[in-house]
Amino acid sequence: MRQDQFERLQLLSEKLLDVFLEEGDPSGWPGHGVKVAAMDVQTRGDRYWTKKNAAATGVLFAKVESMIGYTRDKGLGTTPAPDPEADADAAGESQLDAEIASAEREAAKLMKQLQGGATKADLKRVHGKA
Repeated sequence: MRQDQFERLQLLSEKLLDVFLEEGDPSGWPGHGVKVAAMDVQTRGDRYWTKKNAAATGVLFAKVESMIGYTRDKGLGTTPAPDPEADADAAGESQLDAEIASAEREAAKLMKQLQGGATKADLKRVHGKA
């Protein structure tokens, strides 16, 4: 992989994470604060679609991150050499890196909840079956 492709992949990852964090926020979903039984068909369908869209964005983010990790492991893409003048900003950057890592962990938790939170038995109980 060329260096420019690797850098574009990293930028894509950042953009996807921003979108995932926005789409995955339940307060922005249709019908927020309304019980499912009180929702009309359109609202329930929109809510379901919104959840699926957020999950798909999360999966895409995970795939891009996987590609970045693979590329780093194989040494195919390298990060640019640090700028000596940037040492003054290193403390601010390390704090930003910590915030990004925290957001990535939160996104991974949300993805795990969205992808595999409910078992088949749980779903039957929700629908009134034993």
